[in-house]
Amino acid sequence: MTTTSTIAWSDPARAAAFAKWLTATSASCQLDTGTLRLASADASFRRYFRIDQGAGSCIIMDAPPAQEDCAPFVKVAALMAQAGLNAPRVLAWDQAQGFMLLSDLGSQTMMDVIKQQASLDIVPQNGEFIHQLYMDAVDALIQWQLSSRPDVLPAYDDALLSRELALFPDWYIAQHRGIAVDSALQDKLAGFFAQIKDSNLNSLGGARVFVHRDFMPRNLMAARSVEQRPALGVLDFQDAVYGPITYDIASLMRDAFLSWDEEFVIDITIRYWQKARKAGLPVGDDFGEFYRAVEWMGLQRHLKILGIFARLTLRDGKPQYLADTPRFIKYARSTASRYRQLGPLMVLLDEIEGNETRIGYTF
Repeated sequence: MTTTSTIAWSDPARAAAFAKWLTATSASCQLDTGTLRLASADASFRRYFRIDQGAGSCIIMDAPPAQEDCAPFVKVAALMAQAGLNAPRVLAWDQAQGFMLLSDLGSQTMMDVIKQQASLDIVPQNGEFIHQLYMDAVDALIQWQLSSRPDVLPAYDDALLSRELALFPDWYIAQHRGIAVDSALQDKLAGFFAQIKDSNLNSLGGARVFVHRDFMPRNLMAARSVEQRPALGVLDFQDAVYGPITYDIASLMRDAFLSWDEEFVIDITIRYWQKARKAGLPVGDDFGEFYRAVEWMGLQRHLKILGIFARLTLRDGKPQYLADTPRFIKYARSTASRYRQLGPLMVLLDEIEGNETRIGYTF
């Protein structure tokens, strides 16, 4: 077990503040301080600890206020609870110091189950456990989207899309690849970005819903078997926005940390579209149009994450994320190869990566 004295703290004052907060919170919430242990850390400045409470356990979030604002997390947690989703409940929160006690959804992510039980070379079939897990994720996503209403969460608008896309040239091209982003390259990228943003904001009549923004197996908690299968737990939702309905299904099926065969991607996306349409969500009546919008939304996300992963490596000293950048180059190139107007982007990606371009458009 880890204790407050053995947890690594870079700031002694914060360590002392945490110990004081934990003592007070343990008394009011009946926590066993001797069972404190590290649960996980993520790509941000947040850390998570697990601590026993009676026969169960709770999660403690350590989020330094100078780097992390927990108010959005608390707000979205309440929205998810209102929507009936299985999300962490906030049990105690010291807003000034950034310490929070949460209900514990377990330690088994959907990603863990996939790695234990599936081969990514074999397409999961309808009725198999992994397929059912993805359908559980689809059901949770639809439940979340059905609770949507405007003017509650920040807008996923042109300004935010532009800031995200700018991460690609600023961090991936210039900082990671060491390629000068001169005026000619800036103009090329501006043209691609304008097309991508237009599709993201105006496809499907500009349909808007609540967007988790990182809806993928690493952020979904799951059981190990069909018999134990409760509603999937949903984590890491603090960056939620009100934006394109295509974003979260693109995030789920074009994952940051694993890649499925296109057959499975299309299978689950069709099933999502069918269920969402039946539920009255604005996904349109033409699956082909919907899938195109999903691909273009995914392209925005791929380029953004390439920039984020480069920044995590170069600025934040977390090089493990850069190992997954070839996955996103492949995603982005695959989408660009299917649409004639994105052909020049495919060529540019190949130039950046030092690859030879092969062209064969679908649309």
